[in-house]
Amino acid sequence: MVLIVKQVTKEVDVYSATGEVKEKVLLPPIFSVPVRKDLIRRAFHAEFTASLQPKGRDPMAGKRTPAVSLGVGRGLARVPRIPGTSVGALANMTVGGRLAHPTKVQEKIREDINKKEKRLATASALAATASMDLVSIRGHLFDAKVLPLILEDSIEKEVNKAIIAKELLKKLGVWRDVERAYARIRIRAGKGKMRGRRYVEPKSILFILQSADSPFGKAVRNFPGVDVVSAREASVLQLAPGGIPGRLTVITRSALDELNNRFKNVVVIRSEQ
Repeated sequence: MVLIVKQVTKEVDVYSATGEVKEKVLLPPIFSVPVRKDLIRRAFHAEFTASLQPKGRDPMAGKRTPAVSLGVGRGLARVPRIPGTSVGALANMTVGGRLAHPTKVQEKIREDINKKEKRLATASALAATASMDLVSIRGHLFDAKVLPLILEDSIEKEVNKAIIAKELLKKLGVWRDVERAYARIRIRAGKGKMRGRRYVEPKSILFILQSADSPFGKAVRNFPGVDVVSAREASVLQLAPGGIPGRLTVITRSALDELNNRFKNVVVIRSEQ
């Protein structure tokens, strides 16, 4: 699938480790792709359900018993009972009996999507990170004038501590969003709190780096709501959590070039006649 679009020339600043503007760079054509919310949501569900494991019951669960019904004429309900006792078994309303409608491994729990549609949805979600309106609608707090924020490659090695990364994010005007995520951490409602999912943490900044295991990636990945991903592995799951596009994103210069190469076959720039 090749999308023909008219490139919107958008120049963004490239920031250094001290928060100063070092140069300006044009955003690649991928950021001119129209934002398809319907396609993004479908791709998100497809990727999210791909990680789900099929769940089912043992076909013989609750049925391993010699219980039989005694029939009519005894003044008893026709419930299967264990021989020699009046204890009911086997039926779905008895203790230890079978389930009426158990889950089955044959149930379809994954949503399918074409490869080209998924690729276009990822490109569309990436383009949404450059929209100030969509990022604001998602609830992110920031003082930046242009999105996404672009950083120098040297930052991945120079900024290797959380305290230094925090000062950099303050200078970039996006630290308020991390504080918003921290203030909104809360205990989950329901039984999920007993199953290893006790807390709900809002999504904050997404860092797209050349290497997710770089010193800078390790310095920021423990901030509340922050996700770190390499340019090669960035997907709709990180770019549009919940299927809602417009995540606040910070990208390094080399990661931006890799994203351009990754999606260069998706977009064809329409020439002006």
